[in-house]
Amino acid sequence: MKTLRPVLTAVCLTVFIATACLTAGELLEQRQTEKDFNELAQLVRADSVPSAPTAPRAAEVSEEPVPLPSTRDLTPLFARNADCIGWLYIEGSTVDYAVMHTPQEPQKYLRLNFDGAYSHAGIPFLDGRCTLDSDHLIIYGHNMKNGTMFSDITRYQDAAYCTEHPVIEFETARGLKRYAVFAVVSMQEDDGWYQFLTAKDADEYTEKTAEIRSRALYETGLIPSGGQQLLTLSTCHGETASDRLVIIAAATAP
Repeated sequence: MKTLRPVLTAVCLTVFIATACLTAGELLEQRQTEKDFNELAQLVRADSVPSAPTAPRAAEVSEEPVPLPSTRDLTPLFARNADCIGWLYIEGSTVDYAVMHTPQEPQKYLRLNFDGAYSHAGIPFLDGRCTLDSDHLIIYGHNMKNGTMFSDITRYQDAAYCTEHPVIEFETARGLKRYAVFAVVSMQEDDGWYQFLTAKDADEYTEKTAEIRSRALYETGLIPSGGQQLLTLSTCHGETASDRLVIIAAATAP
């Protein structure tokens, strides 16, 4: 037994050191990731920032709006990486990130940062099947334990949080669009909602939006109509790897 004690001590010490090194490495990566995103955010900030958006009335989601003038200068991002398609922002949340789009390699940025280096956090990306003209845009992002990326999406399970953060901004080279959240839904990664990208006609649009609203965790009072563009933000959340939480929004008038 005495002979085993030094061996067990050495093993325990090795495990402790390895764990400490791993934890330190993760912390360093998290800090670097946050630093990188902050630099990107500063890079695109305009001199004047518009006032915080307010919750739209139901009547304000009856028409597909023309994009608003840009509020950020995205040119430096497009020049630095042609895979960047725009910027996603939710006032008062941690969602304030560039969005990538790589149709030929849909999940390219699942574990890469903006510059293509490995990153556990990845970077939000638009579904490769979508174009900016799609009836339904789907953007994916990780639910990080440190509160970054799409972790704040899970807070929409609380209706009060949705009331306080009702609008999603998605800005591209075409300008700024605002989307009003109308449904928060728990689903599986193979849910049919992910297959609805373009409506065949007005009837299918109405049918699909009514069906997803019937599955929502709560009512927001907003009912999409008139075929305005939909935006879904999707992140992992639940007990299994296939569990997802999504917030779904419809384009609003200025």
